[in-house]
Amino acid sequence: MQVIHAVASQFVAQQDIIDISVLGNGLINDTYLVRCSSHTWVLQRLNRQVFPQPQLILANLQQLSRHLSNKPKSDVKLCLPALLPTLQQQSCYIDSQQECWRALSYIPNSFSKERLSSLADAEQIGWGLGQFHRLCSDLAVDNLSDTLPGFHITPEYYAQYQVALEGAIAVEKDAEYHYCCQLIAAQAEHLSILEAAKQRGELKVRIMHGDPKVNNFLFAQDTQQVISLIDLDTVKPGLIHYDLGDCLRSSCHNEQTHHFELEIGAVILQSYLQQVREFMTAADYEYLYPCMQLIPFELGLRFFTDYLQGNRYFKVSSPKQNLERAVSQFQLFQSIQQQRPQIEALIKTLS
Repeated sequence: MQVIHAVASQFVAQQDIIDISVLGNGLINDTYLVRCSSHTWVLQRLNRQVFPQPQLILANLQQLSRHLSNKPKSDVKLCLPALLPTLQQQSCYIDSQQECWRALSYIPNSFSKERLSSLADAEQIGWGLGQFHRLCSDLAVDNLSDTLPGFHITPEYYAQYQVALEGAIAVEKDAEYHYCCQLIAAQAEHLSILEAAKQRGELKVRIMHGDPKVNNFLFAQDTQQVISLIDLDTVKPGLIHYDLGDCLRSSCHNEQTHHFELEIGAVILQSYLQQVREFMTAADYEYLYPCMQLIPFELGLRFFTDYLQGNRYFKVSSPKQNLERAVSQFQLFQSIQQQRPQIEALIKTLS
């Protein structure tokens, strides 16, 4: 922790730091909670392998903050983390290893959840994502940079998978390996559905969060209501369908059975659509089911590709963890497929 203390002292005086501890369990960045005599804040080392241009992330966050600050306070019901400057009034600190560190405000009296514990939680998750999309609906996409080119572009992930499959390191070709390969091959012709709709102009490019999984929503300790949406590194121009699909994937995944919990999904969808209905088009509703099934497949594809490449992207605690993650996402994808009639009927009632 000595190195972390040295970095933290670039943002506050060394003597003010009381304690530093690891925060969260993110798979990309390294995150720490810094407790000082006067306040608490968050220190992060941005993963340069994932985000080769961290200055774009910082600029996007500043642009988003300016956009929200110009809105009436009564309209902004989410408290998003703000970028804190260094002692030299810089937006970040670059260390001797060229690592990029940034400081963010800490949302007090809040907590995150790894999984939902009630339908009331599901309602809050849908509300929170809908609020974020509503707040950003009038933010011009040209004002934000693409911090992660190719992110959520499923055909590109498939192309990377094909390359990885050809040059895969020595992995055991067991039952799980063959299951993944066969399922991917069966879906190869259907992976462009959202991108093709975007190219045809059926789906509009808007501002997306990029990673609205359950533990990126913060709940208030007293009211149990969502008050913040964190991890804003992937905020960028894109399709809000990717966000909704990822939110449902994360929230409705029964991790014991890998079943898609439709009751939870119904509550999230209803709550979300109440917030965004004013700008949703007929085409937006038409592609709700496709996004729900595509995102777990896409994540499974990414996990399996990383496994074939030697676990270079996602953090792992065992050599086969990314394979296990891929299998669970593919099983979730199949559960959504099996419930297609019920899901499409639900969407029809809500549209």
